[in-house]
Amino acid sequence: MASLPLISASSISVKSDTKTLLDNVSLSVGTGEIVTIIGPNGGGKTTLIKSLLGLNKISSGSITRHSSLKVGYVPQKLAIDRTLPLTVKRLMTLTERNNIADIKAAMEETGVAHKFHDSIHTLSGGEMQRVLLARALVRRPNLLVLDEPVQGVDYVGELSLYRLIEEIRDRHQCGILLVSHDLHMVMRASNHVICLNTHICCAGKPAYVEQSQDYQQLFGQKSMQTMAPYPHHHNHSHAPQDNDILEESCSCGHAHEESGETSHKGELS
Repeated sequence: MASLPLISASSISVKSDTKTLLDNVSLSVGTGEIVTIIGPNGGGKTTLIKSLLGLNKISSGSITRHSSLKVGYVPQKLAIDRTLPLTVKRLMTLTERNNIADIKAAMEETGVAHKFHDSIHTLSGGEMQRVLLARALVRRPNLLVLDEPVQGVDYVGELSLYRLIEEIRDRHQCGILLVSHDLHMVMRASNHVICLNTHICCAGKPAYVEQSQDYQQLFGQKSMQTMAPYPHHHNHSHAPQDNDILEESCSCGHAHEESGETSHKGELS
């Protein structure tokens, strides 16, 4: 018998004034899988994440969380005043009383243990993202929610971070919900991909999604062939499931008006 999903959404919609930010969206994330949400700016990706985390009120539908769910969250961007003197150590203990040994172990895993006493303002983009990832890991979550985790990171750093995320999944067997608008490099590391533009345009395994007309219209027909240096390699197999079949390309006639979605700065959790 299959285990229950860590978190699932059933036909959720989010409206703000007269605008529809999410329309009839369903998804689930299980143990040991990476579910990736891709889509254009303003397509509702961050709105979906905030709704799943309970930070946004949904207008309809339902969200179910496993009774043992423990979430580690890396926000899209963490706004910190540059005049505020803040070390990595202080950031890691700011809102939770975590054991120093556990913090250092998490930072060792993400490759930034040597930055423990440094000011956060001296970190590169990649180092900061690794610190935030360690901060999420120290809680020992069974679900990691990563909202565009490669922001401010160069090309080589992106590849390294994506490999690290996959290694974390394999090592801890946690579920990972990963969000991006530019995911050519990591799509093949995902078990399931959802292409979101207010509603779900297409969904399924990466190989199916890349062939979808909706995906090709949003990202370019040759994007996967020209910008996919990170293939998915692992030693386990994914048996076909009913929900692995590509959903029909979007012919529902949705009018995609700009949602006005703003960039989520992220709360310290």
